Amino acid sequence: MEQYYDILLHCPLFDGITRQELGTMLACLDGNILEAAKGSPVFLEGEPARYVGVVLSGTVQVIRDDFYGNRSVLAAVPPGGIFGEAFACAGLETLPVSVVAPVPSTVLLLDCRRVLTGCSQACSFHIRLIRNLLQGIAQKNLMLTRKIRCMSPKTTREKLMTFLMDQAKQHAGAEFVIPFDRQALADYLGVERSAMSAELGKLRKAGLIECSGSRFRLLNPIAEP
Repeated sequence: MEQYYDILLHCPLFDGITRQELGTMLACLDGNILEAAKGSPVFLEGEPARYVGVVLSGTVQVIRDDFYGNRSVLAAVPPGGIFGEAFACAGLETLPVSVVAPVPSTVLLLDCRRVLTGCSQACSFHIRLIRNLLQGIAQKNLMLTRKIRCMSPKTTREKLMTFLMDQAKQHAGAEFVIPFDRQALADYLGVERSAMSAELGKLRKAGLIECSGSRFRLLNPIAEP
């Protein structure tokens, strides 16, 4: 576990925790490490909403499939990011989403009940941990608001440009790497991949963007849709 301490110390859940405290905390929380192969699930929809996950390596995607099997990517979680906390804290019996690993990944799973409940030794870090957890949930709500803003425009072109300009703002520059491949980006925006690829081609041809894989560059100032 110690090889992941640097990642954990940069995780919002452990904000304000020292390296020495981290070892004691993890022993108290009795976390489990899960190795997820490429394309394999970490959680499946319908499983008990019990765990808070921390990505140690790789990445995971929070997804939802509708009745007809159409997939929507709700979030991509990088190393140091957390997932599952809102559902576990909400007291849901089962998960309304799935979490999958698009690349080989390692995650730390913490039982939410142990996070929220002080142990018999009255560890002083539990209050700090709970505060960090609540702050993390609030930040996820902001991320959901950002996703809704990107999906609100009517056309695929407008959705793409809203997303790309938002990414430029987050990275404080015109060049950035997005946390999605093409299919995941289409799922995130709620559009057809072929239509999205066609629009990307038009934007490149118009000299508005450059892109290669997940790397993008905005070439001209563009009014927000």
